[in-house]
Amino acid sequence: MGALNGFAIDIYADGANVEDMVAAYRSGQVDGFTTNPTLMAKAGVRDYRAFAREVLETIRDLPVCFEVFEDGFEAMGRQAREIASWGENVFVKVPITNTRGESSVPLIRELTADGLRLNVTAVLAPSQWRAVIEAVNPDVPAILSIFAGRIADTGRDPVPLLRQAVEEAKRRPRLKVLWASPREVLNIYQAEACGCHIIAVTPELRAKLPLRGKDLEEFSRETVQMFRDDAVRAGYTL
Repeated sequence: MGALNGFAIDIYADGANVEDMVAAYRSGQVDGFTTNPTLMAKAGVRDYRAFAREVLETIRDLPVCFEVFEDGFEAMGRQAREIASWGENVFVKVPITNTRGESSVPLIRELTADGLRLNVTAVLAPSQWRAVIEAVNPDVPAILSIFAGRIADTGRDPVPLLRQAVEEAKRRPRLKVLWASPREVLNIYQAEACGCHIIAVTPELRAKLPLRGKDLEEFSRETVQMFRDDAVRAGYTL
């Protein structure tokens, strides 16, 4: 059971603002954390190690996922081993391919064989998740991050694909399927219904979770109130 509002799925906070991450942790309403170089750059992070150290000073008992950023597999493996050394609660995010489309599966197999806990990220295609399922060490916890939002951006319904991935991943009981890149709160309910173990949720989407089950007529009235208040503040006249 996830910690937040009785969802039967773990909610991971997705972001790279240390204050937001610590606040989410102290609220007791999230089950883990994910970040990536893009989020870090947008948050103004300049020193990767210092950022991670600051996060891990407070967040020690929930999973925190930090990503490698090298493109060559030897350098990627070196970074993965360093990141893994930062804490027992750290999962290392390794992309399923490099920028040349070369598969990371041999590296994934090597790292998990050595006991590293990975979050294999940027997975979209069924062939990719099947390769990950085969590659990971069945005795080591791992996360399979399938970018459902990006799948939906292509006009494909991600729900049957995620449901299929969850079913196939049952062969690896320590491998958790994560619904990545959600676009709306509905995706949390969809991920839960698919049997996904985790969903990574932005602060903007987490802020909407208290709307669960809200009366629609009251929500309609509040929407009209918002339009009215904004018009008044703007000083519009006709």
